[in-house]
Amino acid sequence: MIKIGLLGCGNVGRIIAAHAGGIRVVAVFDIIPGRAEDLAELCHARAYTDFDLFMQEDFSIVVEAASVDAVKLYGEAVLRSGRDIAILSVGALADEEFCERLIDVAREAGQKIRIPSGAIIGLDNLKIGQISPPEKFLLRTTKPPASLGIVARERTEIFKGLAHDCIKLYPKNINVAVALGLAAGRDADVELWVDPGIERNIHEIFAEGDFGDIYIRVRNTPSPDNPATSYMAALSILTLLKNLENPLVVGT
Repeated sequence: MIKIGLLGCGNVGRIIAAHAGGIRVVAVFDIIPGRAEDLAELCHARAYTDFDLFMQEDFSIVVEAASVDAVKLYGEAVLRSGRDIAILSVGALADEEFCERLIDVAREAGQKIRIPSGAIIGLDNLKIGQISPPEKFLLRTTKPPASLGIVARERTEIFKGLAHDCIKLYPKNINVAVALGLAAGRDADVELWVDPGIERNIHEIFAEGDFGDIYIRVRNTPSPDNPATSYMAALSILTLLKNLENPLVVGT
């Protein structure tokens, strides 16, 4: 049974705790005491608001489900402690200098930085782009206007350009774009749309190259307890963790 330490005790942490068959949550950390204590009680773990004490617990991997700031604050320390880290707030790796430093630390420590597929599918096969670069690589994301604080009466394109430029304008909506870029080894072109006629986020991925043509469309279901969180993203980290001990690993 894999033992994990959970960094961040929000909605994703609760989903992990609820579906943790084969996974033991040993300790949870959050800067808000009540959240840490509530989740610890749910998964029969120990609660910490002190990161150094949290890291003294017996687990082999830390699952980050907190924030971009948490990744930047604690990521290197986790790797240097001799543990892998699974990062849900992959937007932290949009900072190229930080990303390179974190990879260097992981390499020196002999550990892994693990990125779940999150709110999309097909991330594993898009890694072929590192060998056979795509000629076309586009992410088209469509969101309800209210999710971006925008009023729109019709479907409207609000951004078109490269992922790293979209990140500067919409920093809270970058996880998918960053994950795609890390998988394929190049920045994706991004179109960001708002549509008052939809209630769920829609991600469309287009890739063309020597490998063929790829089109993926995902319409996310919000998490039951937090509409801002994709339920698929939470389930993807569970799948990643279960694969760590599965003798049969499917996918690239």
